[in-house]
Amino acid sequence: MSRTVYCLVDSGPRAESVVEQLKNAAIPSQDISVIMPDDTGTRFLAPEFTSKAPEGAVAGASTGGVIGGILGWLTGIGALALPGFGPLIAAGPLMAALAGAAAGTAVGGLAGALIGLGIPETDVQRFVGRVQEGCAFIAVRVDDSEMSARARHVFESCNTSDVNEVGIESAPGTEDQKAA
Repeated sequence: MSRTVYCLVDSGPRAESVVEQLKNAAIPSQDISVIMPDDTGTRFLAPEFTSKAPEGAVAGASTGGVIGGILGWLTGIGALALPGFGPLIAAGPLMAALAGAAAGTAVGGLAGALIGLGIPETDVQRFVGRVQEGCAFIAVRVDDSEMSARARHVFESCNTSDVNEVGIESAPGTEDQKAA
């Protein structure tokens, strides 16, 4: 069973600090997802994918200094614009899900990606709204209770909000289909 620990952070710089703390807590970069508005004023027309940049070097010519520093350590990082949503920086497993949404409906794409992580539908619209307001969403896929405890500790020590953990056993509706 896959589990996800997640939180909201009130700004991009604070999100970078949280990601740095996750790195220091030995959370693998490929298990961290970040979605945050790109408030640098640049506008992206399509997803731009970059490779893992352990040195934290600037990733991609058009992203310039936007994706550097600690965010450059994450895997699958890129920038995209979702119609009606504006420019976003995304990294980790959520980046792949959102890249497909770049050509579709923005809110539905982001909501679908969050639901895919196992975030309860009752929370998804609030999180989508908070990201639209400028907050960052950070999620960590955890393999065991020790990794979960490390991620939770980082989130709580960084004073993030809405810290929670969810598990995904199977796709919605499959339980009923198995019983039938």
